[in-house]
This record gives sequence, C-alpha cells and structure tokens, in this order.
Amino acid sequence: MTTPAVPDTAAARAAYFVSDSTGVTAETLGNALLANFPGIRFLKHTIPFVVTDAEARGVVTSIDADAELGRAPLVFTTVKHAAIRSILASSKAVLIDLLAGHLTELETALGTTASEQLGQFHGLGDTDRYFARMRAVEYAIEHDDGQSSRALDQADVVIIAPSRCGKTPTTMYLALQHGLRVANYPLTDDDYPSEALPRAVAKYGARCFGLTTTPLRLSQVRHERRPSSQYSSLEQCTVELRRAEDLYRRNRVPFLNSATKSVEEMSAVIMQTMKLRA
Repeated sequence: MTTPAVPDTAAARAAYFVSDSTGVTAETLGNALLANFPGIRFLKHTIPFVVTDAEARGVVTSIDADAELGRAPLVFTTVKHAAIRSILASSKAVLIDLLAGHLTELETALGTTASEQLGQFHGLGDTDRYFARMRAVEYAIEHDDGQSSRALDQADVVIIAPSRCGKTPTTMYLALQHGLRVANYPLTDDDYPSEALPRAVAKYGARCFGLTTTPLRLSQVRHERRPSSQYSSLEQCTVELRRAEDLYRRNRVPFLNSATKSVEEMSAVIMQTMKLRA
C-alpha cells in the first residue's frame, strides 16, 4: 500500500516584490502581510524599476523557475502600468496587486483617474519634505552617540541608552522616514554617580526617551563586537541595564524594551509617546 505524500509545510515559498520604482512600498506592504504567517519560510526577492515589457518578461522567467522548483511563488506588486501588470499576471504565481481596488476607490472619491507616471511615490515629489528629511539625516549623523552637543535645543527627541541597545538605527529611521531631528546619547559608567540625567542632555530631559533590552540579548549583541570581554559579559550588561532603568524612572524618562521590537515599532512608540508628527 502506497502512503500518500505529505506536503512539506516547512518548505520555503518564493515571495517577489516587484515595482516600477524603488520597490520600497511593495517590500514594506508585502512584508507586513507576510508577517501574519510566521510558520511559513519565504525566499524573498525585491525587483525594482520594472518599466518595460522585456523587463517584466524577465521577471516572469525567474518566477516560473521558482514555480518549477515547487516554491509556489507569491508576487506583490505596485506596478501602475496595466500592460506590465498583465505580463506579471501571466506567471505561474499568485499575483497580489497592492494598488488594486484602492486606486479605483480613490478615483471614484476624487472624480478623476490616476496617473500612470512612474515612480511618483518615491520620487522627489514634495521637495520641501524631501530636503527636510535630508537635513534630519545630517543632524542625526552629527549627533550620533553623543558626538556633538551643538544645537541640541533643536532636537525633536534625544534617545538615551547603554551601548548597543538600538539607539543609532532608531535615530536614523526617525530621521530618514519621518524627517525628525533626533540625537542620541550613550549612557556609560561615568554617568551614574549622579542620580540626575547626564550633564550633556540634562537641560533636555523633557525630550529624552530611553531604550533598554534584556541582559542576555545585550550580551549577545556586544559579544559580536567584542567577544569574551568585560564589556559583553552578562554581569556587566545586567548592571548597566539596571542602572539605566533606575535613571529613567528617577527622571521620569519614558522608555521601552527593544529586545523583541523592530526599528519601525520602536519609532512608532517613540512618536506616539513624545507626541511627535512627521
């Protein structure tokens, strides 16, 4: 008696993010949807700037190759041109048009048809907003890791935390994505004899936001930078985090644990807590 084949639920699925622009929107929205299926492993491919029929057919060739390997591809697309979408739809994949329906609803609401001009979302668009983001990035670079105290009064938020708790990536995300001026300051052993905030940021306590993590996670991250050192020891990490959290509480600085949160999640919490708008 032959035993029926059991589907390998652990097998990877192919996921394609296809765009006629940078691919950021397709990747972001597609990943947000895929995150709801943590039990499935995905082999992800981002393919930007698909603007000709030939390029679209090349993508279809790649998709179909994955289909032949049993990876049952999914295609998330933000391509606006109907002819290119039609070519993508001919592939051996489930096509998920991330703009379909929504554009139709907007066209109805606005009483006009959407433009098929390419790359509008991630083009310069609003130049004032674009250059504001670039200035915010420059500010973040200058004020990363306490390098400068110049113009700290212009900061929308000052992130404080022990080393390797996620200050820099969160700072850069808030600057680039939301155009916020963010400084960050590393808490070190020299900052703890006093119960007050470090002198460099004390005047801006109302703008401070703290990060913490778990001792084990911090030890693991630090071990990648300085293996088998006092800096990365579990004991040192435990002491530093306890001191930091005590400092936050004494000075009424809001804080969150970054151990299991993405940069996007942390940024959203910071903006909500500090009542910041992009």
